[in-house]
Amino acid sequence: MFIPKYYKVTDVEEIKKFIRLNAFATIVSIKKGRPIATHLPLLLSKQGDDYYLTGHLAYGNPQWRTFQETDEVLVMFQGPHAYISSSWYEQENVPTWNYQSVHVYGKAEIFEGKELEKDLSNLLEKYEKHREHPVLWDTLSPQLLEQEIKGIVGVKVKVQEIQAAYKLSQNRNKEDYSNIIHHLYEENDSNACAVAEEMKRLERDLNS
Repeated sequence: MFIPKYYKVTDVEEIKKFIRLNAFATIVSIKKGRPIATHLPLLLSKQGDDYYLTGHLAYGNPQWRTFQETDEVLVMFQGPHAYISSSWYEQENVPTWNYQSVHVYGKAEIFEGKELEKDLSNLLEKYEKHREHPVLWDTLSPQLLEQEIKGIVGVKVKVQEIQAAYKLSQNRNKEDYSNIIHHLYEENDSNACAVAEEMKRLERDLNS
């Protein structure tokens, strides 16, 4: 990923937080010379000194069979993004797009059995535990679980390289920066508002 110096993120804790908040990822590998991709939720965990991304694919998805044939896959996490009008600047310029994105490179492998069951249990825990009537691993019938788990394959990516970019108008002056935030809120769009919130958070972090 091309990352100008203004936008490069290297804080490991910040990147981990971003991945966990934007966990619906895209995993890309190569099949017969052609890129193929799957969109799936992933969990980030640390095992020993290494970090791993884990999730699962449908058994009928041919992508998992490519993992043994390639040394590296690309996993992309996308945060909020929004169009930035140059009419929001004090001086004439061109429009642009603000966004947050993290790319992870690593070796992928498949897993199953008890390890897969544990990963599925963790996934349900993350997305269900706060609900009034949570659907957790232990609340589902063994018959259903046995049937469903036959149709999936666990995937684990050992994190080897991370590239992170927050393009949030860091190259603009204070007046333009504040004006962009103001206009993003006025867009009445959830993505635009989320970008404005991230810009405000970045501003607080830089001034603290």
